[in-house]
Amino acid sequence: MTTLPADTATTIPFFPPDLFEDDRDLLLDVVRDVATDPAQRFILGERTTRFEELLRTDLGAEDVIACGSGTTALTLVLRATGVTTGDEVIVPAFGCAPLANTVLGVGATPVFADVDPHTLVIDPDAAEALVTPRTKALMPAHMFSVMADMPRLRALATRHGLRLIEDSAVAQGAVLDGRPAGTWGDAGVFSFVQVKSFGGPGEGGVVVTGDPELARTVRMLRNHGQDGVHRFRHHLIGLNSRFDEVLAAFQIRRHPGLARRLARRAEIAAHYTESFAPLAARGVLPPPPGTNGRCYYVYTLLAERRDDLRHHLAAHGVDSHVYYPQPLPHQPAFAHAAAPDGHWPHAERAARQCLSLPVYPHLTDAQVERITEAVLAFPA
Repeated sequence: MTTLPADTATTIPFFPPDLFEDDRDLLLDVVRDVATDPAQRFILGERTTRFEELLRTDLGAEDVIACGSGTTALTLVLRATGVTTGDEVIVPAFGCAPLANTVLGVGATPVFADVDPHTLVIDPDAAEALVTPRTKALMPAHMFSVMADMPRLRALATRHGLRLIEDSAVAQGAVLDGRPAGTWGDAGVFSFVQVKSFGGPGEGGVVVTGDPELARTVRMLRNHGQDGVHRFRHHLIGLNSRFDEVLAAFQIRRHPGLARRLARRAEIAAHYTESFAPLAARGVLPPPPGTNGRCYYVYTLLAERRDDLRHHLAAHGVDSHVYYPQPLPHQPAFAHAAAPDGHWPHAERAARQCLSLPVYPHLTDAQVERITEAVLAFPA
């Protein structure tokens, strides 16, 4: 086992401050182009339309609707599918706040299902056990580097007549059984906040769907209920969830490098997983290996002594991050919606043990090896 010298002066950050350094000129160019365009259209203009078409082609999807964020994308889908007061939506007990707060925001109740102990995505058996006559939708989420079991969840939704809403916010570029993330449900969503795989310098998201009526409704809801043809005619009570033309132009021009960035993330993740496999006997478990149904947004270990590992890495100049230190039903904002006799042992364990490592694409080979060696040097 290697003993590494402390080197906090050159800490490898978890959130890199130079994420868009190579795109500085590109960003300045698109700001200038949009600002000086005679059309003076700064939201939902022709650049947004071209960006939607680019993703539609990329995903082989029927429709893509750009909106203000991944969170509002979920809200738009819930609204468009008719989820409302009195309905229940089954969601994972472990994950980000929008899984619960968007459901509560439309007046429905989130019903928390436990997750798989290794992949950390929703357990289809746990989800099916929670279906009641009030259940309107199933909303799985892809987590860290693993897609949810969408074939089983698709079958579950069909069997019970539920709408399937795929929270694929972190999974752009992931493919399961030949089918892209975001295209398995009645609708899927992506997020473009900066640290995501296809992030940008601001907020943004899209809804992906093959349902023409759902797409039409989402397009109106994102723009105060207007139909995009008759301004100031409001057909629905909508939201302000409109996509920015600067971000659309930036994403269009940056898109050709996505495959290369995803490949680099996958390469780093594969190196970590192969290197860390022997650590399972010492209480440090890497995510499952392989490429099918994998995304590379965040690389996360399960460590029995998570806080000790985090301090060890910090002492050796490696920053790490704890996502979701409480399961959703334990959060003060959502506890009132949780079953009083509920128990989510795998979600609770994940909240205690998850630790994420840097995996952004411009890590050098030397930095990746330094991170790897620091984890391997963690004392048993």
